[in-house]
Amino acid sequence: MAQHVDFDFTSEAFFRDPQAGVAQLRAVGPAVFTRFPIIGRVWITTTYEAAARVLKDSATFTLRKEGGALVGLPWWMPRVIGTVANNMLTMDEPDHTRLRDIVDEAFRRRAVLDMEPHIRAIADHLAEELFAAGSPADLVQRYARMLPLAVICELLGLPPADRPKFIAWANSLAHLTNAFSFLRLIGGLFKMRRYLQERLQVAREEGGEGLIAELVRVEKEGGRITPDEMVAMMFLLLNAGSETTTHLISGSVFELLKDPARREWLAADWSRTGLAVEEFLRFVSPVQFSKPRYVRHDVDLEGVKLKKGDRVMTMLVAANLDPQANEHPERLDLERRPNRHLSFGTGIHFCLGHQLARIEASCALQALFTRWPGLKLAVEPSQIHWRRRPGIRMIAALPAVAGD
Repeated sequence: MAQHVDFDFTSEAFFRDPQAGVAQLRAVGPAVFTRFPIIGRVWITTTYEAAARVLKDSATFTLRKEGGALVGLPWWMPRVIGTVANNMLTMDEPDHTRLRDIVDEAFRRRAVLDMEPHIRAIADHLAEELFAAGSPADLVQRYARMLPLAVICELLGLPPADRPKFIAWANSLAHLTNAFSFLRLIGGLFKMRRYLQERLQVAREEGGEGLIAELVRVEKEGGRITPDEMVAMMFLLLNAGSETTTHLISGSVFELLKDPARREWLAADWSRTGLAVEEFLRFVSPVQFSKPRYVRHDVDLEGVKLKKGDRVMTMLVAANLDPQANEHPERLDLERRPNRHLSFGTGIHFCLGHQLARIEASCALQALFTRWPGLKLAVEPSQIHWRRRPGIRMIAALPAVAGD
Protein backbone atom coordinates (compact mmCIF):
# COMPACT_ATOMS: atom_id res chain seq x y z
CA MET A 1 0.00 0.00 0.00
CA ALA A 2 1.23 3.50 -0.84
CA GLN A 3 2.62 5.69 1.92
CA HIS A 4 -0.12 8.10 2.99
CA VAL A 5 0.88 11.77 3.30
CA ASP A 6 -1.17 14.08 5.55
CA PHE A 7 -1.52 17.60 4.17
CA ASP A 8 -4.00 20.42 4.78
CA PHE A 9 -4.95 21.72 1.32
CA THR A 10 -7.22 24.40 2.80
CA SER A 11 -4.84 25.94 5.34
CA GLU A 12 -4.19 29.68 5.34
CA ALA A 13 -0.45 28.93 5.19
CA PHE A 14 -0.83 26.90 1.97
CA PHE A 15 -2.96 29.54 0.23
CA ARG A 16 -0.70 32.39 1.34
CA ASP A 17 2.47 30.64 0.17
CA PRO A 18 1.80 27.55 -1.97
CA GLN A 19 5.54 27.21 -2.71
CA ALA A 20 6.46 25.77 0.69
CA GLY A 21 3.63 23.22 0.67
CA VAL A 22 4.35 22.18 -2.91
CA ALA A 23 8.07 21.70 -2.13
CA GLN A 24 7.18 19.55 0.91
CA LEU A 25 4.92 17.30 -1.20
CA ARG A 26 7.36 17.13 -4.15
CA ALA A 27 10.11 15.94 -1.78
CA VAL A 28 8.02 12.77 -1.25
CA GLY A 29 7.79 12.03 -4.98
CA PRO A 30 6.26 13.07 -8.34
CA ALA A 31 2.93 11.64 -7.13
CA VAL A 32 1.85 11.36 -3.49
CA PHE A 33 -1.04 9.47 -1.89
CA THR A 34 -3.16 11.67 0.36
CA ARG A 35 -6.69 12.61 1.40
CA PHE A 36 -8.37 15.54 -0.36
CA PRO A 37 -11.46 17.33 1.05
CA ILE A 38 -14.79 16.01 -0.34
CA ILE A 39 -12.92 13.68 -2.78
CA GLY A 40 -11.24 11.37 -0.23
CA ARG A 41 -8.15 9.20 -0.83
CA VAL A 42 -6.38 10.13 -4.05
CA TRP A 43 -2.97 10.41 -5.73
CA ILE A 44 -1.76 14.00 -6.29
CA THR A 45 0.87 14.89 -8.91
CA THR A 46 3.65 17.24 -7.77
CA THR A 47 5.61 17.88 -11.00
CA TYR A 48 4.91 19.49 -14.38
CA GLU A 49 5.69 16.30 -16.31
CA ALA A 50 3.45 14.08 -14.16
CA ALA A 51 0.56 16.57 -14.41
CA ALA A 52 0.95 16.97 -18.20
CA ARG A 53 1.00 13.20 -18.69
CA VAL A 54 -2.20 12.62 -16.68
CA LEU A 55 -4.00 15.44 -18.51
CA LYS A 56 -2.84 14.32 -21.97
CA ASP A 57 -3.24 10.55 -21.62
CA SER A 58 -7.04 10.57 -21.58
CA ALA A 59 -7.23 6.84 -22.39
CA THR A 60 -5.36 5.77 -19.22
CA PHE A 61 -6.62 8.52 -16.90
CA THR A 62 -10.37 8.95 -17.38
CA LEU A 63 -13.00 11.15 -15.73
CA ARG A 64 -15.47 8.27 -15.66
CA LYS A 65 -15.23 4.69 -14.43
CA GLU A 66 -15.94 1.77 -16.77
CA GLY A 67 -19.68 1.93 -16.07
CA GLY A 68 -19.84 5.67 -16.78
CA ALA A 69 -19.99 6.86 -13.13
CA LEU A 70 -18.22 10.16 -12.43
CA VAL A 71 -14.96 9.64 -10.52
CA GLY A 72 -15.17 12.70 -8.26
CA LEU A 73 -18.82 12.27 -7.23
CA PRO A 74 -19.22 10.55 -3.82
CA TRP A 75 -22.18 8.19 -3.31
CA TRP A 76 -23.94 10.65 -0.97
CA MET A 77 -24.19 13.46 -3.56
CA PRO A 78 -27.82 14.32 -4.42
CA ARG A 79 -28.89 13.77 -8.02
CA VAL A 80 -29.08 17.52 -8.77
CA ILE A 81 -25.26 17.64 -8.42
CA GLY A 82 -24.93 14.88 -10.98
CA THR A 83 -27.21 16.77 -13.38
CA VAL A 84 -25.21 20.00 -13.31
CA ALA A 85 -21.88 18.11 -13.17
CA ASN A 86 -22.74 16.16 -16.33
CA ASN A 87 -20.86 18.56 -18.61
CA MET A 88 -17.96 18.30 -21.05
CA LEU A 89 -15.42 18.96 -18.24
CA THR A 90 -16.43 15.61 -16.74
CA MET A 91 -16.76 13.67 -20.02
CA ASP A 92 -14.37 11.28 -21.75
CA GLU A 93 -14.39 10.60 -25.49
CA PRO A 94 -16.53 10.47 -27.57
CA ASP A 95 -19.04 12.50 -25.50
CA HIS A 96 -16.49 15.18 -24.68
CA THR A 97 -15.83 16.00 -28.35
CA ARG A 98 -19.54 15.86 -29.19
CA LEU A 99 -20.33 18.54 -26.57
CA ARG A 100 -17.13 20.51 -27.08
CA ASP A 101 -17.81 20.81 -30.83
CA ILE A 102 -21.28 22.22 -30.11
CA VAL A 103 -20.04 24.89 -27.70
CA ASP A 104 -16.95 25.59 -29.87
CA GLU A 105 -19.28 26.35 -32.76
CA ALA A 106 -21.44 28.62 -30.58
CA PHE A 107 -18.29 30.39 -29.27
CA ARG A 108 -16.93 30.86 -32.81
CA ARG A 109 -20.13 32.60 -33.82
CA ARG A 110 -19.73 35.00 -30.90
CA ALA A 111 -16.16 36.00 -31.89
CA VAL A 112 -14.63 36.37 -28.41
CA LEU A 113 -11.61 38.38 -29.59
CA ASP A 114 -13.91 41.05 -31.05
CA MET A 115 -15.33 41.59 -27.55
CA GLU A 116 -12.15 43.20 -26.17
CA PRO A 117 -13.22 46.87 -26.61
CA HIS A 118 -16.57 46.10 -25.00
CA ILE A 119 -14.93 44.21 -22.10
CA ARG A 120 -12.62 47.19 -21.56
CA ALA A 121 -15.65 49.51 -21.50
CA ILE A 122 -17.31 47.36 -18.81
CA ALA A 123 -14.04 47.36 -16.81
CA ASP A 124 -13.73 51.15 -17.16
CA HIS A 125 -17.28 51.60 -15.85
CA LEU A 126 -16.68 49.27 -12.88
CA ALA A 127 -13.40 51.05 -12.08
CA GLU A 128 -15.18 54.44 -12.21
CA GLU A 129 -17.85 53.18 -9.76
CA LEU A 130 -15.38 51.42 -7.44
CA PHE A 131 -15.80 53.81 -4.50
CA ALA A 132 -19.43 54.78 -5.20
CA ALA A 133 -20.57 52.96 -2.06
CA GLY A 134 -17.73 54.33 0.07
CA SER A 135 -14.09 53.74 0.91
CA PRO A 136 -12.37 51.39 1.44
CA ALA A 137 -13.88 49.26 -1.34
CA ASP A 138 -13.60 45.47 -1.51
CA LEU A 139 -11.92 44.82 -4.86
CA VAL A 140 -13.15 41.20 -4.87
CA GLN A 141 -16.87 41.98 -4.61
CA ARG A 142 -16.97 45.35 -6.36
CA TYR A 143 -14.55 44.64 -9.20
CA ALA A 144 -12.94 41.20 -9.63
CA ARG A 145 -16.29 39.40 -9.26
CA MET A 146 -18.34 41.90 -11.25
CA LEU A 147 -16.30 42.05 -14.47
CA PRO A 148 -16.25 38.32 -15.42
CA LEU A 149 -19.87 37.96 -14.29
CA ALA A 150 -21.02 40.90 -16.43
CA VAL A 151 -19.11 39.54 -19.44
CA ILE A 152 -20.33 35.93 -19.17
CA CYS A 153 -23.94 37.06 -18.59
CA GLU A 154 -23.75 39.17 -21.75
CA LEU A 155 -22.03 36.39 -23.66
CA LEU A 156 -24.74 33.93 -22.62
CA GLY A 157 -27.50 36.46 -23.30
CA LEU A 158 -28.84 36.59 -19.72
CA PRO A 159 -30.79 39.70 -18.60
CA PRO A 160 -28.72 42.27 -16.64
CA ALA A 161 -31.53 42.42 -14.06
CA ASP A 162 -30.73 38.80 -13.09
CA ARG A 163 -27.11 39.49 -12.17
CA PRO A 164 -27.72 39.87 -8.43
CA LYS A 165 -28.92 36.23 -8.44
CA PHE A 166 -25.62 35.09 -9.90
CA ILE A 167 -23.61 37.18 -7.44
CA ALA A 168 -25.50 35.49 -4.58
CA TRP A 169 -24.95 32.03 -6.11
CA ALA A 170 -21.26 32.75 -6.75
CA ASN A 171 -20.80 33.89 -3.15
CA SER A 172 -22.45 30.72 -1.85
CA LEU A 173 -20.09 28.62 -4.01
CA ALA A 174 -17.16 30.47 -2.45
CA HIS A 175 -18.14 29.05 0.96
CA LEU A 176 -17.88 25.46 -0.29
CA THR A 177 -15.26 23.98 2.03
CA ASN A 178 -16.46 20.50 3.02
CA ALA A 179 -19.22 17.92 2.65
CA PHE A 180 -21.55 19.77 5.03
CA SER A 181 -21.28 23.08 3.15
CA PHE A 182 -21.79 21.13 -0.08
CA LEU A 183 -25.15 19.88 1.17
CA ARG A 184 -26.14 23.42 2.23
CA LEU A 185 -25.66 24.44 -1.43
CA ILE A 186 -28.30 22.06 -2.75
CA GLY A 187 -31.23 24.48 -2.48
CA GLY A 188 -29.33 27.10 -4.47
CA LEU A 189 -28.41 24.54 -7.13
CA PHE A 190 -32.06 23.55 -7.56
CA LYS A 191 -32.98 27.23 -8.06
CA MET A 192 -30.11 27.77 -10.47
CA ARG A 193 -31.02 24.69 -12.51
CA ARG A 194 -34.67 25.80 -12.71
CA TYR A 195 -33.60 29.30 -13.77
CA LEU A 196 -31.34 27.97 -16.55
CA GLN A 197 -34.08 25.63 -17.78
CA GLU A 198 -36.42 28.63 -17.99
CA ARG A 199 -33.87 30.72 -19.93
CA LEU A 200 -33.32 27.86 -22.40
CA GLN A 201 -37.08 27.58 -22.89
CA VAL A 202 -37.35 31.34 -23.56
CA ALA A 203 -34.57 31.02 -26.17
CA ARG A 204 -36.33 28.06 -27.81
CA GLU A 205 -39.59 30.00 -28.06
CA GLU A 206 -38.35 33.53 -28.77
CA GLY A 207 -34.77 33.17 -30.07
CA GLY A 208 -32.50 36.01 -28.98
CA GLU A 209 -28.84 36.95 -28.73
CA GLY A 210 -25.98 35.25 -26.94
CA LEU A 211 -24.58 31.77 -26.44
CA ILE A 212 -27.84 30.36 -25.05
CA ALA A 213 -29.65 31.30 -28.27
CA GLU A 214 -26.70 29.95 -30.33
CA LEU A 215 -26.81 26.63 -28.45
CA VAL A 216 -30.56 26.40 -29.02
CA ARG A 217 -29.95 27.01 -32.74
CA VAL A 218 -27.30 24.27 -32.80
CA GLU A 219 -29.77 22.00 -30.97
CA LYS A 220 -32.46 22.75 -33.58
CA GLU A 221 -30.00 22.16 -36.44
CA GLY A 222 -29.65 18.59 -35.19
CA GLY A 223 -26.75 19.01 -32.74
CA ARG A 224 -26.74 15.93 -30.51
CA ILE A 225 -27.31 17.41 -27.07
CA THR A 226 -29.93 16.48 -24.48
CA PRO A 227 -31.92 19.05 -22.43
CA ASP A 228 -30.02 18.02 -19.28
CA GLU A 229 -26.70 18.46 -21.10
CA MET A 230 -27.81 21.94 -22.18
CA VAL A 231 -28.48 22.92 -18.55
CA ALA A 232 -25.13 21.42 -17.45
CA MET A 233 -23.38 23.35 -20.26
CA MET A 234 -24.94 26.65 -19.09
CA PHE A 235 -23.99 25.90 -15.50
CA LEU A 236 -20.40 25.16 -16.54
CA LEU A 237 -20.06 28.30 -18.69
CA LEU A 238 -21.59 30.51 -16.02
CA ASN A 239 -19.39 29.19 -13.21
CA ALA A 240 -16.15 28.34 -15.00
CA GLY A 241 -16.62 31.51 -17.06
CA SER A 242 -16.68 33.82 -14.05
CA GLU A 243 -15.43 32.17 -10.85
CA THR A 244 -11.88 31.30 -11.89
CA THR A 245 -11.27 34.65 -13.63
CA THR A 246 -12.49 36.47 -10.51
CA HIS A 247 -9.65 34.90 -8.51
CA LEU A 248 -7.10 35.46 -11.27
CA ILE A 249 -7.97 39.18 -11.25
CA SER A 250 -8.04 39.59 -7.45
CA GLY A 251 -4.80 37.59 -7.03
CA SER A 252 -3.05 39.66 -9.73
CA VAL A 253 -4.25 42.97 -8.25
CA PHE A 254 -3.06 41.85 -4.80
CA GLU A 255 0.44 41.14 -6.13
CA LEU A 256 0.58 44.57 -7.83
CA LEU A 257 -0.72 46.41 -4.74
CA LYS A 258 2.03 44.77 -2.66
CA ASP A 259 4.71 46.01 -5.05
CA PRO A 260 4.28 49.57 -6.45
CA ALA A 261 7.46 49.20 -8.56
CA ARG A 262 5.90 46.33 -10.53
CA ARG A 263 2.72 48.30 -11.00
CA GLU A 264 4.63 51.35 -12.26
CA TRP A 265 6.59 49.13 -14.68
CA LEU A 266 3.33 47.76 -16.08
CA ALA A 267 1.60 51.16 -16.26
CA ALA A 268 4.59 52.63 -18.14
CA ASP A 269 3.75 50.38 -21.11
CA TRP A 270 0.40 48.58 -21.10
CA SER A 271 1.45 46.52 -24.14
CA ARG A 272 3.31 44.36 -21.58
CA THR A 273 0.02 43.30 -19.99
CA GLY A 274 -0.29 40.08 -22.03
CA LEU A 275 3.10 38.91 -20.79
CA ALA A 276 2.23 39.91 -17.21
CA VAL A 277 -1.11 38.07 -17.31
CA GLU A 278 0.68 34.83 -18.34
CA GLU A 279 2.91 35.16 -15.30
CA PHE A 280 -0.06 35.89 -13.02
CA LEU A 281 -1.77 32.77 -14.41
CA ARG A 282 1.31 30.75 -13.43
CA PHE A 283 2.16 32.45 -10.13
CA VAL A 284 -1.33 33.07 -8.72
CA SER A 285 -2.60 29.67 -9.98
CA PRO A 286 -6.26 30.36 -9.11
CA VAL A 287 -7.25 26.80 -10.09
CA GLN A 288 -4.94 24.61 -8.04
CA PHE A 289 -6.17 21.13 -9.03
CA SER A 290 -7.83 19.35 -11.92
CA LYS A 291 -10.83 17.08 -11.49
CA PRO A 292 -10.00 13.55 -10.22
CA ARG A 293 -9.26 10.89 -12.84
CA TYR A 294 -9.70 7.12 -12.68
CA VAL A 295 -6.69 4.93 -13.50
CA ARG A 296 -7.86 2.41 -16.15
CA HIS A 297 -4.89 0.02 -15.82
CA ASP A 298 -1.72 -0.36 -13.76
CA VAL A 299 0.69 2.36 -14.83
CA ASP A 300 4.09 3.82 -13.95
CA LEU A 301 3.79 7.59 -13.47
CA GLU A 302 7.26 9.13 -13.35
CA GLY A 303 8.49 6.12 -11.31
CA VAL A 304 5.40 5.88 -9.06
CA LYS A 305 3.27 2.74 -9.47
CA LEU A 306 -0.45 3.49 -9.79
CA LYS A 307 -2.92 0.61 -9.78
CA LYS A 308 -6.06 0.09 -11.86
CA GLY A 309 -8.97 1.66 -9.95
CA ASP A 310 -6.79 4.28 -8.17
CA ARG A 311 -7.78 7.93 -8.44
CA VAL A 312 -5.40 10.75 -9.36
CA MET A 313 -5.64 14.55 -9.42
CA THR A 314 -3.18 16.83 -11.15
CA MET A 315 -1.90 19.57 -8.88
CA LEU A 316 -1.73 22.45 -11.35
CA VAL A 317 -0.14 24.82 -8.83
CA ALA A 318 2.69 22.29 -8.30
CA ALA A 319 3.23 22.00 -12.07
CA ASN A 320 3.37 25.81 -12.31
CA LEU A 321 5.93 25.99 -9.49
CA ASP A 322 8.14 23.17 -10.78
CA PRO A 323 11.78 24.34 -11.27
CA GLN A 324 12.11 21.73 -14.04
CA ALA A 325 9.51 23.68 -16.05
CA ASN A 326 10.38 27.28 -15.10
CA GLU A 327 13.62 28.71 -13.72
CA HIS A 328 13.21 30.26 -10.27
CA PRO A 329 9.48 29.50 -10.16
CA GLU A 330 9.24 31.15 -6.73
CA ARG A 331 9.86 34.55 -8.35
CA LEU A 332 7.04 36.62 -9.81
CA ASP A 333 8.68 37.71 -13.09
CA LEU A 334 6.28 39.73 -15.25
CA GLU A 335 8.70 39.45 -18.21
CA ARG A 336 9.06 35.66 -17.95
CA ARG A 337 9.75 33.97 -21.31
CA PRO A 338 9.11 31.17 -21.97
CA ASN A 339 6.34 30.66 -19.46
CA ARG A 340 5.30 27.01 -19.03
CA HIS A 341 2.14 26.84 -16.98
CA LEU A 342 -0.83 24.49 -16.87
CA SER A 343 -3.37 27.00 -15.50
CA PHE A 344 -5.68 26.25 -18.43
CA GLY A 345 -4.88 22.53 -18.34
CA THR A 346 -3.68 20.68 -21.46
CA GLY A 347 -4.90 17.85 -23.68
CA ILE A 348 -8.53 17.46 -24.75
CA HIS A 349 -9.85 19.43 -21.76
CA PHE A 350 -7.72 22.53 -22.44
CA CYS A 351 -9.80 25.48 -21.20
CA LEU A 352 -12.34 26.65 -23.77
CA GLY A 353 -12.40 30.15 -22.25
CA HIS A 354 -8.65 30.79 -22.20
CA GLN A 355 -8.86 33.76 -24.60
CA LEU A 356 -11.73 35.30 -22.67
CA ALA A 357 -9.93 34.93 -19.31
CA ARG A 358 -6.76 36.51 -20.68
CA ILE A 359 -8.67 39.46 -22.20
CA GLU A 360 -10.69 40.01 -19.01
CA ALA A 361 -7.60 39.97 -16.77
CA SER A 362 -5.75 42.33 -19.11
CA CYS A 363 -8.69 44.77 -19.33
CA ALA A 364 -9.25 44.56 -15.55
CA LEU A 365 -5.66 45.56 -14.70
CA GLN A 366 -5.47 48.35 -17.27
CA ALA A 367 -8.84 49.89 -16.37
CA LEU A 368 -8.27 49.70 -12.60
CA PHE A 369 -4.79 51.21 -12.46
CA THR A 370 -5.46 53.79 -15.19
CA ARG A 371 -8.43 55.16 -13.22
CA TRP A 372 -6.81 54.77 -9.78
CA PRO A 373 -3.01 55.06 -10.24
CA GLY A 374 -2.52 55.58 -6.50
CA LEU A 375 -4.66 52.63 -5.41
CA LYS A 376 -3.49 51.14 -2.12
CA LEU A 377 -4.40 48.26 0.19
CA ALA A 378 -6.45 49.51 3.13
CA VAL A 379 -4.81 46.90 5.40
CA GLU A 380 -1.42 45.24 5.70
CA PRO A 381 -0.87 42.33 3.25
CA SER A 382 -0.73 40.00 6.28
CA GLN A 383 -4.38 40.94 6.98
CA ILE A 384 -5.54 39.56 3.62
CA HIS A 385 -7.07 36.07 3.95
CA TRP A 386 -8.12 33.27 1.63
CA ARG A 387 -11.34 31.28 1.68
CA ARG A 388 -10.87 27.66 2.77
CA ARG A 389 -12.23 26.30 -0.49
CA PRO A 390 -10.28 23.19 -1.56
CA GLY A 391 -8.70 23.39 -5.00
CA ILE A 392 -9.29 27.09 -5.65
CA ARG A 393 -7.11 29.94 -4.42
CA MET A 394 -9.58 32.70 -3.64
CA ILE A 395 -8.91 35.87 -1.69
CA ALA A 396 -11.83 36.47 0.69
CA ALA A 397 -11.73 40.29 0.56
CA LEU A 398 -9.31 42.88 -0.80
CA PRO A 399 -10.07 46.26 0.81
CA ALA A 400 -8.47 49.19 -1.03
CA VAL A 401 -8.42 52.99 -0.90
CA ALA A 402 -7.90 55.44 -3.74
CA GLY A 403 -4.54 56.73 -2.45
CA ASP A 404 -2.91 59.88 -3.83
